[in-house]
Amino acid sequence: MSKKDLNIVLLQSDIFWEDAEKNLAHFSSLVDDIREPVDLVVLPEMFSTGFTVNTGKCAETMNGPSMHFLKETAGKRNCMVVGSLLIGEETVFYNRLVCMSPDGTFRTYNKRHLFRLSEEYKVVRAGDKKIIVQKGDWHFLPLVCYDLRFPVWSKNTYRNGKHEYDFLVYPSNWPQSRSYVWRSLLIARAMENQSYVIGVNRIGTDGYGIRYSGNSMVVDPKGIIVAEAGDKEEILQATLSMEELNLYRESTKFGLDWDRFTIET
Repeated sequence: MSKKDLNIVLLQSDIFWEDAEKNLAHFSSLVDDIREPVDLVVLPEMFSTGFTVNTGKCAETMNGPSMHFLKETAGKRNCMVVGSLLIGEETVFYNRLVCMSPDGTFRTYNKRHLFRLSEEYKVVRAGDKKIIVQKGDWHFLPLVCYDLRFPVWSKNTYRNGKHEYDFLVYPSNWPQSRSYVWRSLLIARAMENQSYVIGVNRIGTDGYGIRYSGNSMVVDPKGIIVAEAGDKEEILQATLSMEELNLYRESTKFGLDWDRFTIET
């Protein structure tokens, strides 16, 4: 294994409905069950509550228990930890993804596309900026769940001989009823961007009665699924190969023909 390879873990689990204390304890136990060294751990969307718009009960501050959990976990495992949570800032709420580093520093992304089949788009403010996060030799674009449906927002770029990012990350609460769409879009995002794609979903049934079938997965730049969970709780491990990624990009050079455009937000 090359030193540039990235060892990742996807934590697929049921989520106790709107109960941060139980969820943080449960995900902490899952982290303790990871036996191998890991560079990146990815949690589902709103990992501490499940996908909810109950801001009064569930919104936390950036100094709340879920942020403390992310910081403690990243430090203890000496890895980056990624997940989203419901954040309140005065009277404004965000579905905020956090990329926490082992030294306690972090970067954030506010979910851009808010789900219209729920009340999310009415009570949560949409983000308008993407971030590119560096982890070792790798660069990645973190997005959240419904963002998966919007290829322009996730589009990779190729300029001056370099791709903007090497993999996409989607923490999600993606319903079982649209599992075919989940699989299809993750594969499509990998192929069109010549990047790895990581999709982390939950299982179980939430407080709205919506069922989730998991199917967390890692897809390679060719669109091949290299690791996939079923519909049970699972610690899914995979290794991303920089050598294989670069070889594929060099052999195809699709980036030279990508369209250039700007996005209005």
